[in-house]
Amino acid sequence: MGQSRSDKAGDAARSVASNPYVRRLIDDEELRDNIRVAFEAAKDAYARMSNGNGPAKSLLDDKKVHRDLQEAARSFKEAADSIRGRRSGGGFGLGKALLVGIIGAALVLILSEDARKMVLDKLFGAEEEFEYTSTTTPTPTETVADTPTGSTSS
Repeated sequence: MGQSRSDKAGDAARSVASNPYVRRLIDDEELRDNIRVAFEAAKDAYARMSNGNGPAKSLLDDKKVHRDLQEAARSFKEAADSIRGRRSGGGFGLGKALLVGIIGAALVLILSEDARKMVLDKLFGAEEEFEYTSTTTPTPTETVADTPTGSTSS
């Protein structure tokens, strides 16, 4: 017959425990810290962007959002490097900052209709509201022209 539930669960646990990525996650405290810090920083950035001012304004003007997004990106990169067995090489360079900015801008455009409208207005000009009026004149209606002129009927 087939395996019991407990046998299947034991096989699954052994399979997961033998996975090198899971082993590294279990054994590496720094990796767990990087994942936790990245998650918390991303959560804080999201909370600040959802504060009612609109994500576009928060992303462009709020320095705390910038800092949280940079910290989340740095921590995610360090966690990824750690999982791959590499150690991260240092600071948060211009390329990384540009990548975080592009990702943040994409999120703002996806999440905020006001931001999309603002960008489209800047790129293509503001939408104009208009009312349609015809430029042709209606043909005059024939009221008296049906009877020949100068003739009277008696």
